[in-house]
Amino acid sequence: MDYSRKVRAAAVQISPVLFSRDGTTEKVLQAIANAAKEGAQIVVFPETFVPYYPYFSFVQPPVMMGKEHMRLYEEAVVVPSPVTDAVSQAARSHSIVVVLGVNERDGGSLYNTQLIFDADGSLLLKRRKITPTYHERMVWGQGDGAGLKVVDSAVGKVGALACWEHYNPLARFALMSQHEQIHCAQFPGSLVGQIFADQIEVTIRHHALESGCFVINATGWLSAEQVSQINSDEKLQKALSGGCNTAIIGPEGNHLCPPITEGEGMAIADLDFSLITKRKRMMDSVGHYARPDLLQAHLNAEAFAGFQIAQGGDVIIPPMSDRGLNGLKDYADSQL
Repeated sequence: MDYSRKVRAAAVQISPVLFSRDGTTEKVLQAIANAAKEGAQIVVFPETFVPYYPYFSFVQPPVMMGKEHMRLYEEAVVVPSPVTDAVSQAARSHSIVVVLGVNERDGGSLYNTQLIFDADGSLLLKRRKITPTYHERMVWGQGDGAGLKVVDSAVGKVGALACWEHYNPLARFALMSQHEQIHCAQFPGSLVGQIFADQIEVTIRHHALESGCFVINATGWLSAEQVSQINSDEKLQKALSGGCNTAIIGPEGNHLCPPITEGEGMAIADLDFSLITKRKRMMDSVGHYARPDLLQAHLNAEAFAGFQIAQGGDVIIPPMSDRGLNGLKDYADSQL
């Protein structure tokens, strides 16, 4: 791995075009172009930005959210589709790595999905949030361990998690153990208030310190008019404000540029990879500071293969691979 390079990064705080997949995609394409003009080699967008984060599910009871849930289905992104083709082309045209959050539709289900496009436009990773949080469980299905991987890109080894996945230490460790150099974090923003922004601050800075990597974090932004569009109850509107903290953090847990906490904007910073070695010289969580003889983690990295129809019409769930089912036993046997 090259630890001598320097990479310019951009994190975008941006408002969606509510209820419009195409409108929000246009804003993504323009932001990619703007980041490229600033010399950025990687650009990160907020969680499920296309078409928009399902804010309605946070302020509406389930019995009332059917209409908005259906509208989200209609505007959701299929992978691949014209939306992903357009983003791929923009990444290729501007030679920039793009990390984009989308509401992915796969058949009759929606997923919180993170897409990583390389600078040549190729889709390096499509991963789904492994466990939707609280109200989100009414909207999205669950992902699997196949997405918990770091990919080699034009800017180095890149990993990604969405929002409260950062509170799952084993999910973070799965990426740390693959020696991620740049971690891309995505949060919705305009949610819960200042306490959410404060929690994001602690979370992303801690991961940078623990992993010894750079963290590029992007949060969304809602205008007052958009908040009113989502819910007309002034009391509930307070729950759709604050909570923004778009930032770029270095391996020593420090901000590399001023964070963005209000309005639209773009955080830009240069990432000096030698700082990774500087940090890990002191504490490498997956190297000289680890104790694998005491502590181990097992990851089932198999993608769910879907349901199969057996002879006679019975629906069966495909068995886990030997790696997934017997991984712990295999490891134990190898130590004998």
